[in-house]
Amino acid sequence: MKSLKYLNFYLLRYKTRLLLGTLFVTISNLFAIYPAEILRKGIDMVQQGIEVYFIMQGTAAADELKTQFFYVLLGLGAIVIAAALLKGLFMFFMRQTIIVMSRLIEYDLKNDIYKQYQKLDLAFYKRNKTGDLMARIGEDVSQVRMYVGPAIMYAISTVTLFILVLVKMLSVQPVFTVYVLTPLPLLAVAIYYVNSRVIKKSERVQQQLGVISSRVQESFSGVRVVKAYNREAFQEEQFAADAEAYKQRNTELVQISALFAPMITLLVGLSTIITVIIGVYQVRAGEISAGTIAEFILYVNMLTWPVASIGWVTSIVQRAAASQQRINEFMNQQPEVVNPTTEPFNLKGNLTFDRVSFTYPESGIEALHDVSFSIDSGKSLAIVGRTGSGKSTLAALITRQYDPTRGEIQIDGNDLREINLSDYRSQLAYVPQEVFLFSETIAENIAFGLNSDGSEQAETSKLIRESADDAAILESIEDFPEQFETRIGERGVTLSGGQKQRISLARALVRNPKLLILDDCLSAVDTATEERVLQRLRVKMKERTSVIVAHRISTIKHCDTIIVLEHGRIAEQGNHEQLLALDGIYAGMHRKQLLDEANVI
Repeated sequence: MKSLKYLNFYLLRYKTRLLLGTLFVTISNLFAIYPAEILRKGIDMVQQGIEVYFIMQGTAAADELKTQFFYVLLGLGAIVIAAALLKGLFMFFMRQTIIVMSRLIEYDLKNDIYKQYQKLDLAFYKRNKTGDLMARIGEDVSQVRMYVGPAIMYAISTVTLFILVLVKMLSVQPVFTVYVLTPLPLLAVAIYYVNSRVIKKSERVQQQLGVISSRVQESFSGVRVVKAYNREAFQEEQFAADAEAYKQRNTELVQISALFAPMITLLVGLSTIITVIIGVYQVRAGEISAGTIAEFILYVNMLTWPVASIGWVTSIVQRAAASQQRINEFMNQQPEVVNPTTEPFNLKGNLTFDRVSFTYPESGIEALHDVSFSIDSGKSLAIVGRTGSGKSTLAALITRQYDPTRGEIQIDGNDLREINLSDYRSQLAYVPQEVFLFSETIAENIAFGLNSDGSEQAETSKLIRESADDAAILESIEDFPEQFETRIGERGVTLSGGQKQRISLARALVRNPKLLILDDCLSAVDTATEERVLQRLRVKMKERTSVIVAHRISTIKHCDTIIVLEHGRIAEQGNHEQLLALDGIYAGMHRKQLLDEANVI
């Protein structure tokens, strides 16, 4: 139950609904137990009336007694019907308060989890699978809702009904009540035993559900690779194995939970038998009436559902506890990269790396070591190097996806870790190496880069069109039947690699950034188109800072400063002519690419 304490905040938020629900439950249970008392009085009245009737049989008074007796029983029946209707009415009110409260809490909890996901940094997403994240905000929250809704509702109903019935039984015949309720301590011991097994099984079920969600998400995202390598059958086998494990764990949980029903039936039946046997002896001794036996049998049967619901509610609570524990693992995590201040920051574009080193926390691999360089506002910086040399890591550090392990990154003379991160990111644009497009229209994907809310439709459309032109994708878009309203599918599945890269670039350019970071984002574009894009970029980013990560020398040869990375260290630094004159790594890469182009021609 410790993990469920997190939900107390939400219960307090909706305490009015919870209190009203408790009141409605209590009133509903009051009307539920009242007919038993009516039954006792009715049976006793019938018994006494029959005795009097036989004494007075054959007289006019007997007929009058018979008529009065009929109307009294009719009135008692009407009271029972009215009590049943009122019980149903307040049960409806109960569900309208507590169950609706559970849906509101589910809504709030999902929003809070999603908000927490947005706050967590890139390292968090490197450590966790997407499918598992989806399982926690989906299936786990659904399990928790069952706790704050049905479980709490039936728990309150069980407690209030049990107390009301117990008080009523004790007020009628205390000794008889003790005999009738003798089996209940045995039930408590049985529930304790089963509960310890249920919680372990529930945790295993939820863990396996996360595994299944992750596998399905990866299969759908990588469907092109799966089909290209003809591995559909293999994926089906892997999914079947995961599903089989989930089935086995669920079966084990169901088998344990199934112990509740026979135990409860046995113990409640035992209570009924005790009620009849002891009741007969006490009736003969004149201690109770026959109506009391009937009343107690009804009370025992009223306790059947509360006692039975203990097992069901316990199972829900244990499942919810396992799910909430998984949710708490993420909700209690704090991002390593945080916004330290709300002080406004106006970006100019001066960038300095001072002996920066970085080691990935999840793998322990040092990607950058003792990197130092500076770039003035309005200048362009290029970063080249072999695969794995640390180029993308350097770009991620500039956008502060990570903080350096050692050293300092300065923006306009300020430590990057001390400036307003939100303001800083709103003034830069980053085009990652792995292009991601949303399953929306082309216009919506490009407009995603806008800092405004897009309320001025005409101005927004103009900016979208201009940025598409700057990214050399406008002609391709206009060739589509629906042009900018073309829906591109998940991850841009309907577009070519080059088209996706240029739309991603347009998304960056539409925000008119003061600092532009391109992480090898033109690799799928032909050289002629690349040159067109670069020419437009030089005009667009004039007097603005740009950082370009690339493999092609043709992409970055016009940059003011070029850095050559080798195993996470700066091996060479200078402009294009200076690096060619060094006749080192850069010159070797240049010659090799020229030779490759000549061979292609």
